[in-house]
Formats: sequence, C-alpha cells, structure tokens
Amino acid sequence: MRVPDTNHDPAELALRALVWILADDGRAERLLALTGLSPERLRRDAGNPALLAAVLGFLESHEPDLLACAAALSVAPPSLCRARQLLEDA
Repeated sequence: MRVPDTNHDPAELALRALVWILADDGRAERLLALTGLSPERLRRDAGNPALLAAVLGFLESHEPDLLACAAALSVAPPSLCRARQLLEDA
C-alpha cells in the first residue's frame, strides 16, 4: 500500500517516525505515557498497523513534533497524517 501523494509506504513511514520519536528520551517517555504502550509491546507489535497508526496519531496530537518529524524524514507533514489514515483503514 502506497500513500498516493508522497509515494511512501505508510508502514515504513510510521516505523521511521517511531525511530525518530525513540531517539529522544523525553519524547519516547511521552509516547509511552500518552499511548499506554509499553517498550515490550513496541518491540513485539512494531509491524502492527494499529500500533503504527497510534504512533503517527501521537505525532499529530502535538504539532511541533509532527513538523519536526516531517522535516527530519524529509516528508510533508500531511504525508504522516495520510499514512495514519491508511494504516487505520488497513
């Protein structure tokens, strides 16, 4: 499945976003606290579309992180939002 406007695979984009989130201790702690995910679940279910959608939803809920992540991944912020939608529909 591809995101039409960016030609990025939604799962790949979400995994890249997850790596970006986890690279910062404060952001990683906030992800766990706000989503209720555990490090064990992240490891076990990293390929699960629902978990990946939750990761992107986490970014969407805090615009500064969404913008920073999009810049770090060299994608437009709407691409991350569209990837979340596609993962939720998967």
